[in-house]
Amino acid sequence: MHSLDPAAYRDLVRRALDEDVRDGDVTTEATVPAGRPARGVFIAKADCIVAGLEVAFEAFRQTAGDDLRPTFTVHRRDGDSCRAGDAIATVDASARTLLVAERTALNFLQRLSGIATRARRFVDAAAGRITILDTRKTTPTLRALEKYAVAAGGAANHRVGLFDAILIKDNHIRLAGGVKAAVERARAHRPGMPIEIEAERVDQVDEALAAGADTILVDNMSTPDIRDAVSRARGRAKIEISGGVTLDRVPELAGTGADYVSAGALTHSAPAVDISFEIEPV
Repeated sequence: MHSLDPAAYRDLVRRALDEDVRDGDVTTEATVPAGRPARGVFIAKADCIVAGLEVAFEAFRQTAGDDLRPTFTVHRRDGDSCRAGDAIATVDASARTLLVAERTALNFLQRLSGIATRARRFVDAAAGRITILDTRKTTPTLRALEKYAVAAGGAANHRVGLFDAILIKDNHIRLAGGVKAAVERARAHRPGMPIEIEAERVDQVDEALAAGADTILVDNMSTPDIRDAVSRARGRAKIEISGGVTLDRVPELAGTGADYVSAGALTHSAPAVDISFEIEPV
């Protein structure tokens, strides 16, 4: 799993805190004395895969300012499995810092752990027979974090965005004037960059192979048609399955012989994990 560059989340955390805190936490300021030390513990309330700890920690760092500098003790790292009741991490800081940053930290940690947990379930269902990929169906501005969480769960990242890979879809094909024309233009525009092209029918798989595509994305095909596409492409192109991919269907798709299966559900439908933050004075 790749590391997460702090530059990918520092400003996101800052804006999240500003959204929540603005001019100050009036409840905490009214009830908790400044400078009082305290300890908070993240506790998993359900079985999960952890992701996003450093993002959560950043909320405490930014909140503390010149106050008591927070320190962190990690009990489970990103990518680790947790059982309900397990302590994930401990944060020592001023009580005010813990209270102010708590919700922002939890929002990131719960969301990213939810994605990692969903990704691990897909990977487990594939049982090593096919590579699980994510998609661009991510929350706007959170793509880097959500793709990191996918990797924490053991799945693989597809292209990051429109800039780093060629994926010719049905609209491109229509506007370019056909499969052959689309592939030729793409190859001329970015020589050496692998070309993936979408096919909705088996005859389109043949067109893509004839045009020299490196990977063919078979979109919303039946399982028999996927097997047919794999047979036709064997040794000539890789096959990626997309569309209608559910967790229950992964074992069946893994048995088709395809190379990849991409699932938007890893990110767009992953429920947040139930994690609590319990604070005590020290």
